This record gives sequence, structure tokens and C-alpha cells, in this order.
Amino acid sequence: METLREPHFFKPLLPGFHSGVAIPLDFYSKHIQGAEINKPWKLRSDASDQIWEVIREGRTLTKGWKEFTEAHDLRIGDIVIFKYEGDMVFHVTPFVPSCCEIQYTHPHIVKEEADADDAPTFSYDYCFLAEVTATNQKDDKMFLHVEAMRCGALNQQCKEVKLVNKEGKSWTARFGFSESDGAYYISRGWRKFCRDNRCTNGDLFVFNVVGDGTTTPLLCVCPERKECTELLINHFSRIDGSIAFTSRN
Repeated sequence: METLREPHFFKPLLPGFHSGVAIPLDFYSKHIQGAEINKPWKLRSDASDQIWEVIREGRTLTKGWKEFTEAHDLRIGDIVIFKYEGDMVFHVTPFVPSCCEIQYTHPHIVKEEADADDAPTFSYDYCFLAEVTATNQKDDKMFLHVEAMRCGALNQQCKEVKLVNKEGKSWTARFGFSESDGAYYISRGWRKFCRDNRCTNGDLFVFNVVGDGTTTPLLCVCPERKECTELLINHFSRIDGSIAFTSRN
């Protein structure tokens, strides 16, 4: 793959991605902010000679984005790189979750990466709540809930994961299983993720796990979507319930 010299950003595709995709704040501030508001983005790819016009609303690509994703058969877990060529023109390169570039048959937009019967099944329906604490930052070790054992994207053969924030930036962390605790954990990268994202004790993240059980899993911070915040609501409900039923002697 050629070296990226032009300004660029990448986005992992999470559930609901068809409705729109957010532009990372840092990229937006440096290259987009102040540009003509009504000027659509022009997206092109190696899949065909067609150019898709997509409307930008604030930092989100909306109208026209769904058509682009459907034409390129993009799926949850895929990763897309947007390379800025100037004048709101972007070359978009899609990758599967294993970070292999998707190949298309020209002029028809059909994935060559794998036949439907041979394609790996990616798990993306498991979310978990992670709380930043003084202890897990000090130990550089954060345990996942035991329910994570049922997630098909995770297993004891997995040695590392990618932590991906909402802006699309990723951190590599060690992944392991504690026999004594009967739970998975993230280490050697968790503290850096917290520090780089300016986390403080008590901060909460909802991670969506994407993977097929053989490739490095992506642990993507969920955007502020209803389905992703249900865990937060449940979390605070449990806290409120605990307070309500706690009495002093």
C-alpha cells in the first residue's frame, strides 16, 4: 500500500454507520472548518470511476453516505481511510477488520476479499462498560465483565486488541485471561489510552467489540447512540438503586 502523504483519517464502521459518519475533530479543525458549508464532499475509490457527492452537516457526513456504503458493500467492522485530495475531494479506501485492503472487480463494485460462503463471521453485537479507576490506571490493567466470555470475537488465544476512540485513533494493548479471576483483561496499553484521552477517575466508556475470533479485535468506543448508552443508563440505575437501599446504623 502506498504511503499516505495527503491529509487523511480513518474510521471503523460501527452499528448504525449507514446513517452517517463523524469526521474526527482534529482533522476537521485543521482541514475542513471554515470551508463552504453547502459544498458537498466528493468521494471516489478504486472500485469504479463514479464519484459520490455526500452532504456534510457539521462534522457528520449524511445525505449520500448511505448510497456510498451500499455501493461498496461496506459492513460493520470494516475500516475506511479518507485521503484528502483538496477542494472537498476524498479518495476512500476500505479495509476489512483484519486490515487487509478490500479489492473490487472493475467496473462492478463487488468484494473480492472473500466469497459469501467463505467470509468470516464478525461479531459486533457485544458491548461492555469500562470505568476508569485509580487502580486500573496504576496497574495498567482493566478487567472485562465475565459476560465477555460469551463474545465470539474474544478468546484465550487472543494476545492483543486495538482500542479505538470516537475519533478513529487506535492504541494497541495486551489482552489476556486470568485463571484466578475467570475473566479477560486489558493491560500494557490501557493506561496510555486513558492518559492520551485525558480520562479522569470515574469516566465511563462503552466499548463495542468487533472481530471474528481469529484477527485482532477492535474495541471501539461507542458514539452517543441510544443503543450504546443503554449500558450507561443501567449502570447508573444500579448505583441509584444501591444508594436508595443503603441505610446507616
